[in-house]
Amino acid sequence: MLARTLVSRAVLIQSLKNVGEIMKHSRRNAGHGVWTYRVPPPMPSKKTVMLANGLGGLCWFWILYHLATEPEHVFGEFTYVDPSTWTDEELGIPPDSVGPLKN
Repeated sequence: MLARTLVSRAVLIQSLKNVGEIMKHSRRNAGHGVWTYRVPPPMPSKKTVMLANGLGGLCWFWILYHLATEPEHVFGEFTYVDPSTWTDEELGIPPDSVGPLKN
């Protein structure tokens, strides 16, 4: 029982020391890259730039490929109807013999 109490106290004291060290070294935006003040941030590595360009190219390939092979996703699935073939009745226009401007 005494050994367990001593071990738990040692663990508690060690964790409190670790918290103190963490509090000393904590900074604004810590963990989100290098913190800089009034200087430009460091340039990303060449590997990061190449990976970003590759993923961007893959995304654009995916978009343009599917736009070319399945255009109905963008333009709709129905055939385009020429409006000049619609009748006056379908458009809701009364005949010329009705209304104040009749001949």
